[in-house]
Amino acid sequence: MHKGAKVYVAGHKGLVGSAILRKLQAEGYSNIVTRTHQELDLTNQQEVYRFFETERPEYVFLAAAKVGGILANSTYPAVFIRENLLIQTNIIDAAYRYGVKKLLFLGSSCIYPKFAPQPIKEEHLLTGALEPTNEPYAIAKIVGIKMCQAYNKQYGTNFISVMPTNLYGPGDNFDLETSHVLPALIRKFHEAKVAGAPHVVVWGSGTPRREFLHVDDLADACLFLMNNYDSSEIINIGVGKDLTIAELANLIKEIVGYKGEIVFDTSKPDGTPRKLLDVSKLFNLGWRPRIRLEDGIRSTYEWYMQNYT
Repeated sequence: MHKGAKVYVAGHKGLVGSAILRKLQAEGYSNIVTRTHQELDLTNQQEVYRFFETERPEYVFLAAAKVGGILANSTYPAVFIRENLLIQTNIIDAAYRYGVKKLLFLGSSCIYPKFAPQPIKEEHLLTGALEPTNEPYAIAKIVGIKMCQAYNKQYGTNFISVMPTNLYGPGDNFDLETSHVLPALIRKFHEAKVAGAPHVVVWGSGTPRREFLHVDDLADACLFLMNNYDSSEIINIGVGKDLTIAELANLIKEIVGYKGEIVFDTSKPDGTPRKLLDVSKLFNLGWRPRIRLEDGIRSTYEWYMQNYT
């Protein structure tokens, strides 16, 4: 991907898209195309076709998606499956029709079976039942993967699919109803600290294990793969190690400087017991993450303080 190539970042306002945009700009890519949701409705096929016909991007990072945590996925399953299917179908098809040289599709680690062997290898896709709380979202993402593979097979396109682990970082969603666990905990501990609350309630038992990747590391991996990977086979992006939700909560508590207690509400769902990605395929290509979890949480908390409080 040469520095003057026309690159379209779909979803540039979101957590992932904004990180990819920052990375491209930092690396000297000067011909980047973006559109806000108000300027271009990605669920509208005719609007998307018109945009691709006019702009003719050479490369596409497909980071636009309807995303959320357990509560949002459980509450709005129809919205999650419909919007994600429409967005990715419209962009993938337009990329083929209007001659895009290469497209990178952002999947999610939730595509894998709930009880997949750990760490999860790419070939574990479709070998078991999904986690029920985010099944509609996961199925939409699986359709996106299969669509990229089908277009490559039938039309000779170069569409690659990457599966990131749990993400966090600047630009994250800190809404307690729709956010993922890490930003939700940052907000909970900060608000409890400010209010002098005696305890913070954390959903579930605290025993599930999760892996967390800073979104700037993800963006770095995406650019690396756009330049170094051309297979239809999906590829995991992660750090290769995990920790329990209880360990995460204690780490965030320490970084925020909250002095109260942590109470685990076991009436709330735990979700998947463990979700660690096997990242040997990516590491063997020569990529490694750079941001330590503690440093990443610290900088994310600083971003939250500047932008939310």
